[in-house]
Amino acid sequence: MSRTVAVLQSNYLPWKGYFDIIRDADLFIFYDDVQFTKNDWRNRNKVKVPGGTAWITVPVGQALNRRICDVQISDHRWQSKHWKTCQQYYGRAPYFGLCEDFLRDVYLERRWRSLSELNQHLIVTIARDFLHVTTEFLDSRQYAVTGRRLERLLELLRAAGATRYVSGPAAYDYIDPDRFAAAGIELVFKSYDGYPEYPQRFPPFEHSVSIVDVLCNTGPDSAFYVWGWRDQMR
Repeated sequence: MSRTVAVLQSNYLPWKGYFDIIRDADLFIFYDDVQFTKNDWRNRNKVKVPGGTAWITVPVGQALNRRICDVQISDHRWQSKHWKTCQQYYGRAPYFGLCEDFLRDVYLERRWRSLSELNQHLIVTIARDFLHVTTEFLDSRQYAVTGRRLERLLELLRAAGATRYVSGPAAYDYIDPDRFAAAGIELVFKSYDGYPEYPQRFPPFEHSVSIVDVLCNTGPDSAFYVWGWRDQMR
């Protein structure tokens, strides 16, 4: 039986391309038992503001030698700040009301102990409740893999029963297709080309912002602007 698997580190409120990959997979595995990278998408993302974009960042300290799943959140003041940012820049967006209760719960009703816990909750809830994705979600820590780098990824894919692996385009320069062929796993590189623009507040238009921008500006049509538009291209 064929099984398409995607494996990615959890990101904070990822952009639409992240959810595009999730939708392509039968199984999506959070790869959070790997090195945390500073100044990356793990604990920050961008929102659209007048004249451009602005970063929203979850403060997690300066330590570098730790895995993503070991990154703890001890200062919670950022939560009210991010809530106010969402209100300020998306409060007047046409579909903010569809996201408001969810965002209020995330930022005002809960206290997050770890970055993985926060990220995975955001991603799974948005994928299932807002984009209506049926992909199964698991965590790499649920598998007993011991290899390093590419061998570790291949070991994880074999353990998950993958026959097809969907990778982000950034991995093109360092993934060895021959290793996947030898393992009997089809390798597919996701393309982020062709995303259509949508009615976005604060022009000029910017694609590389959090999925929150898509949700608040397009509401029930969000899935179309992430992947549905391709059906019109066929």
